[in-house]
Amino acid sequence: MAYVITEPCINCKYTHCVSVCPVDAFREGPNFLAIDPYECIDCDACVPECPVEAIYPDDEIPLEWEHYIELNDRLSEQWADRHINITADEMPEAEAWAEKEDKTSLLQEEWSA
Repeated sequence: MAYVITEPCINCKYTHCVSVCPVDAFREGPNFLAIDPYECIDCDACVPECPVEAIYPDDEIPLEWEHYIELNDRLSEQWADRHINITADEMPEAEAWAEKEDKTSLLQEEWSA
């Protein structure tokens, strides 16, 4: 079992979770974080650090977010060179985005040049 980041992270990208990860399993995208399922050791350290409750064990993800399992796998590979392990500033207006729903279409997979 690995942990998975889900929709609440989009346009927030709080990074409190990354600094407690003992194996550097987090990858950074333009407006979202992903957890590499092959690096994650299921320690649970990241879960209580997420202020928007975006992180779940892969067997406890709400049904509407199950596609985030594959998404984290794919994006962690795509962003393999974008390890993040130090807390950084959240995205501008993260607080306003924290409670919004249906944000999947806003996820940015590519960094702009």
